Amino acid sequence: MSHVPGLIQSIERSSAVLRLLAASPDRLRVKEIADSLGLAKSTAHSILRTLEHIGFVEQDPRTARYRLGRALLELGTGGLDVNELRARALDWADALASRSGEAVRIGALHDGTVLVVHHVFRPDDSAQSMDTGSLLPPHATALGKVLLAYDPVAADAVARDTLDAYTRRTIGSPRDLARTLAEIRSRGWGLSVEEREPGRAGIAAPIRTTGGLVVGAIGISGGVERLCDTRGRPRLALVDHVCDAARAISRDLSGPRA
Repeated sequence: MSHVPGLIQSIERSSAVLRLLAASPDRLRVKEIADSLGLAKSTAHSILRTLEHIGFVEQDPRTARYRLGRALLELGTGGLDVNELRARALDWADALASRSGEAVRIGALHDGTVLVVHHVFRPDDSAQSMDTGSLLPPHATALGKVLLAYDPVAADAVARDTLDAYTRRTIGSPRDLARTLAEIRSRGWGLSVEEREPGRAGIAAPIRTTGGLVVGAIGISGGVERLCDTRGRPRLALVDHVCDAARAISRDLSGPRA
């Protein structure tokens, strides 16, 4: 295989493997793939193992032959299914609610808004309403700002739209939004203080899948006096709890697929 200086050969070879599998009506053995592409069998096997880990190829456990994997279909549908995201995050969301004492929400971008895919009530006896399935404004919530920080296309679309003012503290200009999103990327978590509702605050962190792709966010929300100190800064213990939960879910999502 010819190689152009400056290109990454392993990606070239992985692409060739995927093209070969796509063109074949049947599953292929490692040796067949290696022979077809002029690769050492060990090299072909390493490529296939990596592609299998990220779901781009699947191996039949009975015949040990390979075919294209279901994760390739996700490339055309916007990524991880929200039901899978919710299922992988259930236990961690419950644990975060218990540790923080606050309500927990998991969100994903959906048509320019934040879709709440899971909600755990604050673990006390206060009256609360279920938010699962509700839509939140991305520029005025911690969940939304975290999601926008790692999705430049969505962030650009939101910035071009009208940034509705929910309170006097809601981000109102594209420049302020861009600066806030850069800060989130720098520190790895997001904060909202009375930006959607007076007296309420939120802390959120990104949920990632294989390769670092952000597919959702998890966060807590509650009274400003509980989430922030007297200067309006987030309580660091709560930030740590949220980031720990996000990392734990991300590890689960990046692990071997069933």
